[in-house]
Amino acid sequence: MESDRRVRIKLKYQGVEAEIECGEEQVKKAVEEFLSAFQSLSLPDREFSKLESEEIKESIPSTCRGVLLNLWKAGWFNTGRTLGDVHEELSKRGFHYDRTAVAHTLADLVRSDILHRGGRKGRYVYFQKKPPSL
Repeated sequence: MESDRRVRIKLKYQGVEAEIECGEEQVKKAVEEFLSAFQSLSLPDREFSKLESEEIKESIPSTCRGVLLNLWKAGWFNTGRTLGDVHEELSKRGFHYDRTAVAHTLADLVRSDILHRGGRKGRYVYFQKKPPSL
């Protein structure tokens, strides 16, 4: 008589996770039941959780560009801002990027036609060129 070997598996399917422990011969059935249970969820429930996770990802930017784009979306650049103003605002919000990194990112946003830059070298003022799309 063969001994019943136990198997432990972790499943993750579209954000839903499960850990299953069962006999070796029951693995296929356990996985099928997991998938069946997930598929029986109503579509709005799955869509809501997907949207909710996307909002969380968008709310915490991971790059200097992401933080500056959030400021732009919030209308912070409606008023002209200097590099010093931008660097200080980022620091207040807990983002401590090197000043040159902020300057390069601002220049990239100017090249992308998101911001406009006025003034002369060393005294540029950055302001919104086009409004954020709703």
